[in-house]
Amino acid sequence: MSSFPLKTVHGVNASQIVLGCMRMGGAWDDSPITSEQIKDGHAAIEAALDIGINMFDHADIYSSGKAEIIFGDVLRENPSLRDNIILQSKCGIRFEDEEGPHRYDFSKSHILQSVDGILKRLGTDYIDILLLHRPDPLVDPEEVASAFRTLKEAGKVRHFGVSNMNHGQIKLLQSYWDEPLVANQLELSLLKTGFLHTGIYVNQQQAKDNTFPDGTMEFHRLENIQLQSWGPLSQGLSSGASLADQPEAVVNTAKLVKQMAADKNTTPESIVLSWLMTHPANIQPVIGTINADRIRACEDAKTLRLTRGEWNWLYHASRGREIPEKRLSTSFATS
Repeated sequence: MSSFPLKTVHGVNASQIVLGCMRMGGAWDDSPITSEQIKDGHAAIEAALDIGINMFDHADIYSSGKAEIIFGDVLRENPSLRDNIILQSKCGIRFEDEEGPHRYDFSKSHILQSVDGILKRLGTDYIDILLLHRPDPLVDPEEVASAFRTLKEAGKVRHFGVSNMNHGQIKLLQSYWDEPLVANQLELSLLKTGFLHTGIYVNQQQAKDNTFPDGTMEFHRLENIQLQSWGPLSQGLSSGASLADQPEAVVNTAKLVKQMAADKNTTPESIVLSWLMTHPANIQPVIGTINADRIRACEDAKTLRLTRGEWNWLYHASRGREIPEKRLSTSFATS
């Protein structure tokens, strides 16, 4: 088994790439798990382990809990595996029920109940990291901290983090919790580059169209909070998926990725991930595929780093225009 270099963030030693398990278990409903879904899940985990991935990302809602059940089946077959992997799961999203509509819920009772369900489905006594999935507009940070404290003291969760939050939301939670929040999972990819636009559009008109929160990247680097990227492969749009009806920039980006992969004798998947991992913020991609071949296609990303020129060619292709933009260049002499 070849291994990704381990990265240590607040004592958590994890591979530089994470396998996201969202697609294990098929439909997000109460349909029974099939033997084929179990087989695919086992193959995905095996492929990840084969290329040195030791961290796995879940959420209580993935496939309505079936993703965690399938993963738990693997752990039951190989109990010694548990001590050699990092398990991360998320909670806080609730589907419509007798109590209310689809909603976010960071109440202490829901967090505690969710973790008990996660542990039962995974068949383990603890998870390494619990992330709060999406911001709850009714969040009480003191109540969240109380839930974290209960879980920590019971040995059910070792570390805590968040997902899809800005730095103000993180600072609010952190002010009530006396241990570091270790991670934040955001959508970052070659085709979702708002995290870069925020920095280069300072004092420019284009900033008004960018929704990525100002200062987010800098905050995470200053506070040593691990940035995790969900959707880093962009559903394969840069590495082999159909490009029918896609914008010109997406098509051109896929062409450039394919050419770079051929030039470097590697895979498009590794190029796309390397583009993220070349960024100095130490981004940790969470790949969402459970196709064993595509997982193995990511292996070269552990050693491949792009030059500044290569990185910027890809960034320009994804943006669909140069930086600085030509219409701005004539003003440099007088600015």
